[in-house]
Amino acid sequence: MKITKKTKLVKLANNVETVEILTDIGLHWIGCFASQFETLEQGCKGHGMSDKEIDELIKRLNEINKA
Repeated sequence: MKITKKTKLVKLANNVETVEILTDIGLHWIGCFASQFETLEQGCKGHGMSDKEIDELIKRLNEINKA
């Protein structure tokens, strides 16, 4: 699955490394009701991340998910 800004947070729960990265940057979304409908971009923006930081995060997550 290719991760984009529009990927729902709940869809990212299937990869342990992805969950660890998101948790490490402050997105503690596992078990949060909002993760059912909130996108990665919305979650990141809500935690003060810039567009550049979000783009870098998505690139990193897609590299991990290729393996």
